[in-house]
Amino acid sequence: MSRQCAQCDEYKFRHGFTSNQWKKGDGSSRCKTCVGAVFGCNECSRTFSGQNALRMHMQVHRSKNVACPVCGDRRFGSGANAVQHVESGYCRGCTGEENARQQIYKFASQQSAMGPFMSHVPQLTYGGGGRGGVFFFF
Repeated sequence: MSRQCAQCDEYKFRHGFTSNQWKKGDGSSRCKTCVGAVFGCNECSRTFSGQNALRMHMQVHRSKNVACPVCGDRRFGSGANAVQHVESGYCRGCTGEENARQQIYKFASQQSAMGPFMSHVPQLTYGGGGRGGVFFFF
């Protein structure tokens, strides 16, 4: 199904309009181009209806050059992703919760951006295996 844009008079299909504009009906709808709601990716030419959606999509194109602090796999876009890999239990270099905790602390302390946060780190112990476990401060 297509409809004519009220501003540029071009006929476009449903995907050429935002859902809000489409709901306005024939004669009142303005296409994405006229509304200015098209945000294009310069890497792959995909388009998005909002700036935030484009920002989220751009993470797909980030270089994956951060290595896991334990196993050394260089396939992560950020240090946080590498730490998640260790915490997930899928890291082939981690055996046990305590080793994972030590490796994460070692990795974080080597990151220059973490410096201000590493000066007064409380000692943590893990109080519960499996689901619902919590960290305790001493």
